[in-house]
Amino acid sequence: MDSRDLVAWNMRRLRVEKKLSQEKLADLASVDRTYISRLERKMENPSIGVLDKIAGVLAVSIAELFVPPPPDAAAPRPLKAGRRPGLVKSDQ
Repeated sequence: MDSRDLVAWNMRRLRVEKKLSQEKLADLASVDRTYISRLERKMENPSIGVLDKIAGVLAVSIAELFVPPPPDAAAPRPLKAGRRPGLVKSDQ
């Protein structure tokens, strides 16, 4: 796995473990949701600043985003589809 693969793998793994949607992670890290999606799909090369923001939201060090998975590890599964608690916006 190259660095981009490792970042994508670990971002998704950590995000799903913490039950954060891409939208919520993006909001908390002050980056665009589509950018988070593109990172997880290995379509972007993030800057150190962006990695720092993402790692901070995920409560890990930047180094954790580069840790190779065990050889027998299954790919991180997506969160269950649908609205996440706390994301519903009210007009009231």
